[in-house]
Amino acid sequence: MDHRWTCICCGRTFGTLPMSYAITAPSNWFGLSEAGRSTRAKLDSDLCVIDDREFYVRGCIEVPVHDWPESFVWGVWVSVSEESFRLILDKWDAEIADDESPRFGWLCNQIHGYPETEDIRCNLYLRSGNLRPRIVLEPTDHPLAVEQRDGITLERIEQIAAIAGH
Repeated sequence: MDHRWTCICCGRTFGTLPMSYAITAPSNWFGLSEAGRSTRAKLDSDLCVIDDREFYVRGCIEVPVHDWPESFVWGVWVSVSEESFRLILDKWDAEIADDESPRFGWLCNQIHGYPETEDIRCNLYLRSGNLRPRIVLEPTDHPLAVEQRDGITLERIEQIAAIAGH
């Protein structure tokens, strides 16, 4: 949807706000050398395995936006147990029951503009229809968890866009 805004960093005016940002891999993948990435890790747009003992799933932290019909979405990675990873793989293309139990995980990305976001406890909720899992953060006083719980304003999205480099 249209929302004209002017970036506080560069002064440019835009006709739409970015309603999502995604991180392409878990932090531990970025910590590997190029050689290590090709020999020790497997990464695609949704899943990552490092050394056959670290298991990651990409999901969506959905943040409600006040007076706006869409949510703001952070595309991030969550570390899960091998058991959860295998279950998620088994159900990836399946119809997910409404009462499907969430899978526990740890957020595995630093999101710019927030205090430390790695290792925030969370739950992954599988979704049908080829949608990435929904990530619900542990209800703490961390600013990202508060925003997910209480929502944000369009002005906050403008701040995020300026920090992320729109």
